Amino acid sequence: MSLSRRLAVYLVLLHLLFGGLALFALRRDRVWLLAVEAVFAVSLLAGFGLVRRLRHDLMPLEEAPRLLAEGEFTTRFREVGQPELDRLLGVYNRMADALREERTRNLEQQSLLARILDASPSGVVILDFEGRVAYANPSAARLLGAPGQDGALALQGLRPGELGSPLAGPLAALAPGEAAVAPLSGARRVRLQRGSFLDRGFTRSFLLLEELTEQLRRSEQAAYHKLVRMMSHEVGNTVGAGRSLLESCLACAERLPEADRATFSEALGVVISRLGQLHDFTSGFAEVVRLPGPRLAECDLGVVLAAVTTLLRPVAAAASVDLRLERDAKAPPVLADRTQIEQALVNVGKNALEAAGAGGCVVLKLGRLGQRACVEVEDSGPGIAPEVAAQLFTPFFSTKQTGQGLGLTLVQEILRQHRCEFALEGPPGGPTRFTIVFPQDDQIAR
Repeated sequence: MSLSRRLAVYLVLLHLLFGGLALFALRRDRVWLLAVEAVFAVSLLAGFGLVRRLRHDLMPLEEAPRLLAEGEFTTRFREVGQPELDRLLGVYNRMADALREERTRNLEQQSLLARILDASPSGVVILDFEGRVAYANPSAARLLGAPGQDGALALQGLRPGELGSPLAGPLAALAPGEAAVAPLSGARRVRLQRGSFLDRGFTRSFLLLEELTEQLRRSEQAAYHKLVRMMSHEVGNTVGAGRSLLESCLACAERLPEADRATFSEALGVVISRLGQLHDFTSGFAEVVRLPGPRLAECDLGVVLAAVTTLLRPVAAAASVDLRLERDAKAPPVLADRTQIEQALVNVGKNALEAAGAGGCVVLKLGRLGQRACVEVEDSGPGIAPEVAAQLFTPFFSTKQTGQGLGLTLVQEILRQHRCEFALEGPPGGPTRFTIVFPQDDQIAR
């Protein structure tokens, strides 16, 4: 029972007592009755006045719990003139101010964090207590193949292994606190990391996705540029001096007995030939380092593909591979360095012919992707093994016994300088497809 109700009950009982006294006085003396009735009336009015004032003063204390339960921290109560109640109201007002400021700070921090996550180039995925996606920022949605706000929403409720992305398997395999680098498509590489934090006393996990393609490319480029420069310098000096000396020695072969002359000349010829091959070998590395910037001019990709097909046809015939050319006449011309683009397509085409094997098929296609010109080189080979796919476009990596591992590196440098998007995809069982999409702003309006 509330204090005001108790006080009301007390007044009622008190005035019942007064009523009893009045009846007693009525029997004894009417004067006493009038006096008791007067006291009774005054007391009753005063009592009800006190109760009403008390209820009015206690009203803020009755309202405060409701405001706190509803999270309404903007209401403040005035002092009522009673020291005890005023101290309580002061405590409430200070508490409400502190809660309001804390909530404002939290909202500002949440808004700032949301803007940072939306603008962050790194992908952030937060998992719920059951290990399902509760939040994914735009960068994470883009890397996982679901760009845009709708894509981020579509990821919610899925487990990492159910994301339908090439990164799904590596993400699902990550242990808490573990990091890994996984291939995405073409030369793209993504660093994955799994972390955890406490939320309301329970452990939750989050995933970080950071594309390292450009950083890795620059790091690898700086490393192999330095290596190639050193190697070319040393080998070039040695080969040049060695060939000069050997050729001088070869000129002296006429002074030898006729029986030894042929053997001597043949031996020196083999060494000179091998030195020439060594020079050509190192020159292949140097081509990547010394690759000049593209000289852009209007370029008809249909003509380029026709020339590449003509160059590759004898190679395809020798390997018993069916080489085909498909062209979309509506594909727009582009701004490109024809020589470099042809070199890139020849390298890609040779790889496709080797992958297709005898009885296989390679198709060079020119088409459109939206309004952009698109070139595809597709072979009917068995696809790309996962362990090989992770190393594609890595300098000096090759699956060929005599390969230098610079073919795709050269292709990558040419296409990057042309600002092309490209990807090499070969699921197990094939087909393998190398796709090149030219930038739209480099196209020539017809």
